[in-house]
Amino acid sequence: MRLGIWAPLPHTIAPEPDIERALADLTTPGQGEPLDRSYAFVVDVVRQAEAMGFDITLVAERLVAADLEAWVVSSALAVQTSKIQIMTAAHPGIVNPQVVAKMGASLDRLSGGRFCINIVPGRRSHEFELYGNGGSPCEGEARYRRMDEFIHVMKGLWGREPFTFEGEFYRARDAGMLTTPMRLPAPPVYAATGAQQGMEIVARECDLWFATYEPGIGAYEQNLQRIAGDIADMKSRAARYGRNLGFGVSTHVCCESTDAAAMDYVRELEKVPQHNVAIKSLGVGLAGSPRTIADRIRRYEDMGIGLLMLQFHPMKNGLKRFADQVLPLAGR
Repeated sequence: MRLGIWAPLPHTIAPEPDIERALADLTTPGQGEPLDRSYAFVVDVVRQAEAMGFDITLVAERLVAADLEAWVVSSALAVQTSKIQIMTAAHPGIVNPQVVAKMGASLDRLSGGRFCINIVPGRRSHEFELYGNGGSPCEGEARYRRMDEFIHVMKGLWGREPFTFEGEFYRARDAGMLTTPMRLPAPPVYAATGAQQGMEIVARECDLWFATYEPGIGAYEQNLQRIAGDIADMKSRAARYGRNLGFGVSTHVCCESTDAAAMDYVRELEKVPQHNVAIKSLGVGLAGSPRTIADRIRRYEDMGIGLLMLQFHPMKNGLKRFADQVLPLAGR
């Protein structure tokens, strides 16, 4: 089982004092010298996770939020770390696949072959309106046709042979890119989608699929069945293309001394609307005592999940408790 951690940008994790101070800096011109507080926090957490043996960090893109831009943060992390892989998010329709291919190849070389990408179809209309220059997140099948073309062009430019593509959304004529990625055969492509069209694209084109599930700790047993069924389905889809697909799940971890104490903590989280990001991702069920969490991790591993992408609250203390108390029980 590989371990991943969300790079703790302000709007990607549950709020805590360090993050609230970082937000105050980010939204106040001229404040935050000599080093941006949110950047220092991200670097501190990711380097701590790297030292604990975490394999990968996800740098999410929240363009309309008071967060540092994901590709800029990823580049900074590339020179602040040495082992952990850096998964950067990209939104088809906001940024073109040709530019992403060049940025990805560059970041792969800056990091010594540690870059991978998370493709996010996107659905925030106000984000597309501003940062996509009046674009649209698209509706229904069109969103996934664009995602499919985006991956096709990006991967085509990472290949060695020039290619021509005339699509509905993107075009490339006799296209090739002189700057090649360091990683062979190409940087891995990750994606999360619960739509049938999206799942088919992931099975055909991507290296890992993040399972989807219902929010809230009360949905744990239901989600176990759903994820097991979806993994079987996605394995079958990938096999039709002669491919093997990896599986991951993104979740918040709430570790307390006992299961009862963890549930009390969850109920406290539920009282604060700003903690929705944590509450929703507790549907995976990693809330309880160290033993309970370790047992559930093994259950997911037996099911076929090969990557856990984790969040904690508070981020630093939660990460340390997880590493000290859960990982030894989980055989790490």
